[in-house]
Amino acid sequence: MAEATRIVVGLGNPGNEYLNTRHNIGFEVIDSLSEQLNIEVRKRKFGARFGLGEFSDKKLILLKPWRYMNRSGHPVATAVGFYKLDLTDLLVVSDDMALPPGKIRIRSAGSAGGHNGLADVIEKLGTEKFARLRIGIGQSGRENAVDFVLDKPQKQDRELLDEAIQRAKQAVLSWLENGIEVTMNKFNSG
Repeated sequence: MAEATRIVVGLGNPGNEYLNTRHNIGFEVIDSLSEQLNIEVRKRKFGARFGLGEFSDKKLILLKPWRYMNRSGHPVATAVGFYKLDLTDLLVVSDDMALPPGKIRIRSAGSAGGHNGLADVIEKLGTEKFARLRIGIGQSGRENAVDFVLDKPQKQDRELLDEAIQRAKQAVLSWLENGIEVTMNKFNSG
């Protein structure tokens, strides 16, 4: 199973009060993939909600850590260890304030860039060498970034984020079929 298994993790915060907030865009990408691929993400394991299915002749795990953002790493590391996955089989999806609303970037490795969820994943895995797909939510323009990321975006930004979720979903599917290099070349050009 391990050879042909990929895991896509969307970062977010559990609970209805965080639905549709900027910080939960990783969860929204997982939900969109879940719907398109008919993979229910409801099982409880690893401190997460996850679903297991198939895409492009590979077993696919969709995972949403069911802990607050800054504690996302343990569920990710536990699932990767349980399935004995190589880190090249992991893709983590998160929001990013450094990118304009709606812009996406996929990379094969890199720092947390100030993102507490990514920082915890890096810490628990002991490396920065895993793919990540970042979705721009824009700058807060306020002193308190926490309030900004936990707010629901205004209509104009929401439309940009909805489009970005669809592009991010296509980037994930490309990563599953074609790998990181092809996907970076295709989706980072815009």
